[in-house]
Amino acid sequence: MTASETLFTKLTAGYDQSLSRGGVDGRRVAERLSELSKIGASLEGGVTRPGFSSEEKQAKQVVKSWMEQSGLRVIEDGAGNVIGRLEGTENGKAIMSGSHVDSVPNGGNFDGPLGVIAALEVVEAWKETGYLPRKPYEVVIFSDEEGTRFGSGLTGSHAMVGQLTEQETELKIDKDGKSFETVIEEYGSSLSAVWHAKRKMSDIELFVELHIEQGKILEKNDLSVGVVKGIAGPVWMNVTFEGEAGHAGNTPMNDRRDSMVAASHFIHSVSSLPSRFSETAVATIGKLNVFPNGINVIPQKVELTVDIRDVHEDKRDALVEAIIEAAEQSGVAHNVDVTCQKTLTVQPLLINEELLSDMKESITKFGIEPMELISGAGHDAMVLGREIPSAMLFVQSKKGISHNPEEWTDLSDCVNGVQVLKDFIEQQMVRS
Repeated sequence: MTASETLFTKLTAGYDQSLSRGGVDGRRVAERLSELSKIGASLEGGVTRPGFSSEEKQAKQVVKSWMEQSGLRVIEDGAGNVIGRLEGTENGKAIMSGSHVDSVPNGGNFDGPLGVIAALEVVEAWKETGYLPRKPYEVVIFSDEEGTRFGSGLTGSHAMVGQLTEQETELKIDKDGKSFETVIEEYGSSLSAVWHAKRKMSDIELFVELHIEQGKILEKNDLSVGVVKGIAGPVWMNVTFEGEAGHAGNTPMNDRRDSMVAASHFIHSVSSLPSRFSETAVATIGKLNVFPNGINVIPQKVELTVDIRDVHEDKRDALVEAIIEAAEQSGVAHNVDVTCQKTLTVQPLLINEELLSDMKESITKFGIEPMELISGAGHDAMVLGREIPSAMLFVQSKKGISHNPEEWTDLSDCVNGVQVLKDFIEQQMVRS
């Protein structure tokens, strides 16, 4: 039995076929998730499909064939974003839905692909039931959402809204030393085509993305789906503590400039700061380098990173300042020099209240409590949401595991998500 067959078998085992109604077919969703799981498959059951790789391109080609079979007109822009369009009975702005098919190394089978397949399943359901959308509808696959190849993601959505600058692309280098220009040419495009992938966003009325939660809240509350009320914007910061190296045996404790002690004091203090500013704020120190890193040497320098996130920009920025102050206080307390440098600042996104209400209404129709959630992770919806109205729907993740072969969402939850997405989009189709 292949990994793909195992995924399909596991997904459909015990599936309640009564959930497949209104043209939505759970077995088709399972088959398509299984088909994509073959591309870049790992021995552990996960997938490796870096942005702008042959594997990502192959996955896009498979979805493009499904789009064409369902009657969509398919185009691919210079950034590799794939768009399948269904015309409406009236001219006007389009409603767009989708996600991505690239992955982290040895990632899961649901993060991204489920959102693409769900958006396309809406079209399949309409085709089977004879529903004709009033407004144009577009299914989108964004390129390089995860960003594992170049260290910064959301490339396709940034290109679509015109936020991918010439300077930014020139700085992108992958782990093999290849420039973004080389990679994009190998992919079959060019830098010029990427820069010209900007879309006229006024042609799109709304973007909605279905995604796995990548957390445990829905599972803990025994809910299939939830509505995202905000996407946290991160600030990344490099903090360096620099003291003086010395012999571990011959330097008295009261005569040291130990950068590790100062950094440790700082790390401990950071853990208590987010709750002082916001119940949704978080701060993480995930990377640390010590110099000279010898067992019998007092550390001269410690470099570390801080990832700070919240959906409330003012509170997040206040937290950033408090963390900088904590670093400086740790330096003074231990006679160590401190420098703080922000390397990334992303504006958070709060979902429009009317869209939140509409999504809750759709969720309620299926007998599900409409729980509001915060997304701590970034998504393409966050990028488009700065330009046009955007909404997000989360589907339950088992144990909150993601970016891992163990990532899992039951087929019943997938199908409930598709049903809610379909109903929400149909609501928007009749709005003037």
